[in-house]
Amino acid sequence: MSTILDQFKLDGKVAVVTGASRGLGQGMALALAGAGADIFAVDVLECSDTLAKVRAMGRRCETLAVDLTAAGAPAQVTEKAVGTLGKVDILVNNAGIIRRADFLEFSEKDWDDVMNLNIKAVFLLSQAVAKHMVSQGAGGRIISVASMLSFQGGIRVPSYTSSKSAVAGLTRLMACELGPKGILCNAIAPGYMATDNTTALRADAVRNQTILDRIPAGRWGTPDDLQGAVVFLASPASAYVNGFTLAVDGGWLAR
Repeated sequence: MSTILDQFKLDGKVAVVTGASRGLGQGMALALAGAGADIFAVDVLECSDTLAKVRAMGRRCETLAVDLTAAGAPAQVTEKAVGTLGKVDILVNNAGIIRRADFLEFSEKDWDDVMNLNIKAVFLLSQAVAKHMVSQGAGGRIISVASMLSFQGGIRVPSYTSSKSAVAGLTRLMACELGPKGILCNAIAPGYMATDNTTALRADAVRNQTILDRIPAGRWGTPDDLQGAVVFLASPASAYVNGFTLAVDGGWLAR
């Protein structure tokens, strides 16, 4: 007799995870593998650590080192994932960067670099994978990583705020167009996470304390904190959830 826990299983599924070499991406890849999925790990860096950890869990894992902003990268990712693991059922758009400077001083290069990876590459890879999912005929899941700055303005990160606001909007658009094809599209908005992107903030004693004072949970998040959310959105348990951006923020937005 099946139980609700069976609805969270991903046995037989294949998940592509970008930015999977470390941090949040690696954490989500390991969570999906723990739920039963095989993993295609993508990063501009090599993913040997993720590869070893996923295979140690008894799941298949292949990797690809690629710059997602390069011409042809989305097609390359999709073709190699299908070629090595047979199909793609789940896409996690996690890869992203941040650049910080005052608005009046922010450079065009920092704008373009962030927008090209954080939203243009998300659009193109989602499009490429969605085409495969449609041809596959079994539906799928596209999960993108948004941010608290999908809801707020922030300071000193104009391209990051713009890109993450766009991720939330694109997620809604994809949900409307791809939902009828059985492809559910949602996003996860992590709160303040202890990752490489926040090293400077955590090193600033005043800024660090200001952030912690606003988080009801009283701590920075970790990659483990996203595991339940990504498995839920990738699994049959979320079969009627579409177009939603789920905050995993320790209560930040509640303040």
